[in-house]
Amino acid sequence: MSADPSEGTNMEPIATSINDAAKALSLGRTSIYALIKEGRLDTVKLGRRTLVKTASIRALIGDGPE
Repeated sequence: MSADPSEGTNMEPIATSINDAAKALSLGRTSIYALIKEGRLDTVKLGRRTLVKTASIRALIGDGPE
């Protein structure tokens, strides 16, 4: 009997893709990369993927700790 990973978990992602961050902020990918370069968005590198930390997105819009 295996548990369905989607059952009972309402966890918010810790990090999201560049594309999803751009969609969430209604910005283009170039703007997201500029915010990363300015140090206003925190990222984590997993293999070849660059992910944006959700906490830094919230902090950028003033909806969470910085």
